[in-house]
Amino acid sequence: MSLSDPPAGTPATPALASSIFDYWVDAWQRSILTLDVLRERGNIYAEHEQSGKPPVLVFDYDIIVDGRKLERPANYALAAIKPPPGCPPTDPHKRPFVVIDPRAGHGPGIGGSKIDSEIGIALRQGHPCYFVMFFPQPVPGQTVECVTAAERVFLAKVNALHPGDAGKPFVIGNCQGGWALMMLAALEPELVGPILLAGSPISYWSGVHGKYPMRYTGGLLGGTWPASLAGDLGNGKFDGAHLVNNFEQLDPANTYWHKPYGLYAKVDTERQRFLEFERWWGGHFLLNKEEMEWITQNLFVGNRLSAGEIFHDDGRSQVNLRHIRSPIIVFASWGDNITPPQQALNWIPDLYANAGEIRDNEQTIVYFLHEHVGHLGIFVSAGVANREHTELANALDLIDVLPPGLYEAIITDTHPDMPGLEFASGRYVIRFEPREVSDILALGEGRDDERAFEVVRRVAQVNQAMYDRFVSPAVRAMSNETTAAVYRNLNWARLERHLISDSNPFVKAVAPLAEAVRAQRRPVAPDNPLLQAEQQASTMIGQLWDSYRDLRDSACENLFKAVYESPLTAALVGLAPNAPHLNRPRGRSREQDELLRLRRAERETWFERGSQESGFLRLVIYVASGVGVVDKRPYDGIRQLMRERGLDQTITLNQLKHAVNLQTYLVRLDEERALQGLRVLLPTLAQRREALHLARGLLARSGPIKEEKRLRLQHVAAILQVDETAAPAVSEPGPEM
Repeated sequence: MSLSDPPAGTPATPALASSIFDYWVDAWQRSILTLDVLRERGNIYAEHEQSGKPPVLVFDYDIIVDGRKLERPANYALAAIKPPPGCPPTDPHKRPFVVIDPRAGHGPGIGGSKIDSEIGIALRQGHPCYFVMFFPQPVPGQTVECVTAAERVFLAKVNALHPGDAGKPFVIGNCQGGWALMMLAALEPELVGPILLAGSPISYWSGVHGKYPMRYTGGLLGGTWPASLAGDLGNGKFDGAHLVNNFEQLDPANTYWHKPYGLYAKVDTERQRFLEFERWWGGHFLLNKEEMEWITQNLFVGNRLSAGEIFHDDGRSQVNLRHIRSPIIVFASWGDNITPPQQALNWIPDLYANAGEIRDNEQTIVYFLHEHVGHLGIFVSAGVANREHTELANALDLIDVLPPGLYEAIITDTHPDMPGLEFASGRYVIRFEPREVSDILALGEGRDDERAFEVVRRVAQVNQAMYDRFVSPAVRAMSNETTAAVYRNLNWARLERHLISDSNPFVKAVAPLAEAVRAQRRPVAPDNPLLQAEQQASTMIGQLWDSYRDLRDSACENLFKAVYESPLTAALVGLAPNAPHLNRPRGRSREQDELLRLRRAERETWFERGSQESGFLRLVIYVASGVGVVDKRPYDGIRQLMRERGLDQTITLNQLKHAVNLQTYLVRLDEERALQGLRVLLPTLAQRREALHLARGLLARSGPIKEEKRLRLQHVAAILQVDETAAPAVSEPGPEM
């Protein structure tokens, strides 16, 4: 050892000592700043509560209908959104947008909490925009039927304000707002245009093994009685904070580590974003006990919506989802652990055995599957708003005139080598590919495991009856407004915000200390070895939480299956162990068969009837039907042709939709007879040549015309006795109409 070597146990270099000192200064400062941000969160929580918990919208609005003043009052209201500076003025001749936010524990406004949001996209395109909001306290005696009645009034008001030909309102239901929208659209189909279900569960028993454990909760708790108990402890009101707690427990790594550590690690830049989100996340709202009982018994555990077992208006009106007349758009994501794709989509096979039945019912269903975005990201993420929501909004008129059937929406980025790029209107191209009901079922692992949930439903009914008879009277006798307030304030979601706020004098003293820290802030260098060790430790802690979650979820699933897949449990509630899945598609009634026969007889009279425009549509539909994929670019071409010929002033969107549906029906019913009818609809040689020429131009918008379409064009030309050379085929097609 040389004399220049440092003694054993001392730092090897001054740089290491400096790194240690810099890290601990930074860590201490970040701790103070993080505590101060949590203090601010507590203060914002108190201020938000004192101000009546208004929507967290970033847009100004006017309340135009207050649901609390209706004949059947509900704590809902319809607000008209004002365009912010920089947005074009709303065009009253454009289709109005209506956004329904979920009443699932939090307050309203998350669908418009950013400029780049569902509401922001609508305003940016000049659409009149409305927002269905709600208030913290339910109206005494309010039920789910009262809410549906209020939403009927709201949609009727929007229709009255926009009576033109732009189309009926496009209504978006976020999360739990989706099932409410589906019921409304089934009961009042004439009030809505296309509807979008964004992360909305409709088929509550569906899922796959090893994932999405929330569907097991009802069975593990013994049914729906805990919701009733919570309502009784709340003196007739259910605390939405319980629902928020359930969401947080789905991902304990995020709740207990990633979220707080993320704030601590980036406290210099994350403060504003964290506080804005927490204003909404901590704004807990209440429901009446009767509302929550209805939701749990009919939806979460009962799964009655897609089965057609829900009735409104004192049993006079059945909520039959087959009655919806408008296109239904479903936005689901593989990254959504609250509403997985199976729960968002399996209502389709509950209603229809195949796509042919969907077409027979003249229903259009479009679904879009995101690869990774989480539940909140579906209606909060700016990236999703600017891509998926923007493209769906741009394609609304096309979706409205799509022939009946089942489609998957595919959004692709444009690139310099894309065929038909010159006809793309933005960064993305959207197309709609036909699907079968079997494609929906293929997203899961079959539905045999759903038999166990019928056992859960029957067990829940027994336990609910016992609770209502023997326990509820005693709990209600001991509950009052004072005990309910104490019960709610002791919920940790509220308690932590009260404790870490200026109402606590020890925490209030953090504010001046944080100001001093900001004035002398010394952030550590990103390459500091201790900071890197901290980040590695954070990753390991997150992985440990994930391991705990996986073990917990696996244990819950195994326990659920052991209890509810047991033949003994099924026998005890009167269910045969091999009973089939109950929500199978129901066969058509005699009345429905007669309606289809009459509809076919009426439409058959149109094979040789119609205008020149009808003949052109029939020609295009026949040529495109070989592939079946619908691209937006040819549709834009049709609308451009209509404008150039002045037809957009005489043919409304609804008339165009009817014409497309009729011509598609005729082509599908009897292809050759439909083609022979073109001789009558296009009687002159000039009309026939023009129709073929325009059809080629439209089809080329999505890329060079493929061989199959070229042959179809030649077949039409032969029938019409037009001698024209078809465009050459290519081997590399683009997205097709």
